[in-house]
Amino acid sequence: MTTAPDTSRLERTLGVVLRTGALASTVLLAAGLAVALGRPSAALGPVLISAGLCLLMATPAARVIASVIGYATERDWTFFALTATVLVILLGSLLVALRG
Repeated sequence: MTTAPDTSRLERTLGVVLRTGALASTVLLAAGLAVALGRPSAALGPVLISAGLCLLMATPAARVIASVIGYATERDWTFFALTATVLVILLGSLLVALRG
């Protein structure tokens, strides 16, 4: 089991990215739900819920981007290449989804 001093800076950064994305999306989803339940006619509720869902889906992509940057900074070229390949696949999937 790893302890806090044993974890690398990249692992801590990735943890922050994931926690921040999950927390922010949770706040947006909860606020949207509260607004939607409190004032069903208000347009703000669905907007906040949509923003929360988009942020939740974007969080893993943000982790991949942070990993690419982190591996490049650490000059770990094998993992940089592998993670960059994953990023290219994600971006390609996004482009295909937006076109169709």
